[in-house]
Amino acid sequence: MNKIELLAPAGNLEKAKIAILYGADAVYIGGKQFSLRSRASNFSLKEIKELVEFAKEHGSHVHVTVNMLPHESDLEGLKEYLLALDECGIHAIIVASPSIMMLAKSLPIHYEVHVSTQHSSTNSSAVKYWKDKGMDRVVLGRECQLEHIEAMAKKNLLPIEIFIHGGMCISFSGRCVLSNHMTLRDANRGGCAQSCRWKYHLMDGESEISDPTNLFSMSSKDLQAIQFIPKFIEWGVASLKIEGRMKSAYYLATVVSSYRKCIDLYYQQGYVTEEQIKKLQFEISKAENRPTGPGFYKGLPDYKVQLYQDHDEIVTQEYVAYVLDYNEETGIAKIQVKNHFVPNNTFEIFGPNIESTNVYIGNMYDKDNELVEICKTPMQIVYTKWQGPIEKDAMIRKIRVV
Repeated sequence: MNKIELLAPAGNLEKAKIAILYGADAVYIGGKQFSLRSRASNFSLKEIKELVEFAKEHGSHVHVTVNMLPHESDLEGLKEYLLALDECGIHAIIVASPSIMMLAKSLPIHYEVHVSTQHSSTNSSAVKYWKDKGMDRVVLGRECQLEHIEAMAKKNLLPIEIFIHGGMCISFSGRCVLSNHMTLRDANRGGCAQSCRWKYHLMDGESEISDPTNLFSMSSKDLQAIQFIPKFIEWGVASLKIEGRMKSAYYLATVVSSYRKCIDLYYQQGYVTEEQIKKLQFEISKAENRPTGPGFYKGLPDYKVQLYQDHDEIVTQEYVAYVLDYNEETGIAKIQVKNHFVPNNTFEIFGPNIESTNVYIGNMYDKDNELVEICKTPMQIVYTKWQGPIEKDAMIRKIRVV
């Protein structure tokens, strides 16, 4: 059995490295050209090469999205860009346009070509089609149900990749023109305005039929599929994909490490208990800013999986500090403040090699050794005498009361 891949998103170099440190087998990123998610801090070729070298040091891979559906004016420099990605040493590109797929395969490249989810591949006939075209992997549409995934995986026509966590498109895998129609921002060229998450007045002619204090939207809950991970491993799915190139480093660390633990538990035990699943779901919830559900995995989603009203996104402020360094001889931790917190309290720490653990944090001092009574300035560097587990790149958060 080939070990399943955990594939994480990253909007910049810092986030990509965090995802790898916290357990991602591979990360997918966007370059400066030919990529969706234009608002992400996409990578220059120099940064891609740096990330590839970092990933190799940690036994991970880098996938680059070349998933724009290009217009004629977008094609200039494409061949040169594809060759430059090969020189960077990436593992794969993720492509939506068949013309880009065929061009890549005609070039002397070493990386794989993966078919983007934007093709809404939802059956084995589609997978076979892409196999016949010489592609190396298919990212399935998010509209697939469990039985569909099982059937495609067991036929073993091509390695398949599925989404397990993150935002769900209200349309068919991104093939939406709402944003283009309303804002002239093309979702398939990197400019989605997420119009489905806006709040709308429902009108019957000139009369409003919606509650003006509780307006309508047409979004869905985010996907959270940790309970299905054992099935995906047993069926032979090649890769489990987390969505969210716009998400924070803290979000990535929390979500990636939780799915990493679930995957590792299965390979260690041959199963994952219901109690372990619930514990991991609680861990994931510490970084959520929208409600989650099973997407299409349990069948056609009903109203319980949709978000029609009352779903403002919440920016969690539980994440309070990041461990920059730790001196084992002196026991002094160098910490970067992320959100407001008061020292001399109990917090929770977790890291690449640390399970979530409660720790007491005493007095904090600034660079001039002045006592800091309240840590309230983001990015401020503070120091403290540390007791308990700690490591570089660990994160500290407030304790959530169940």
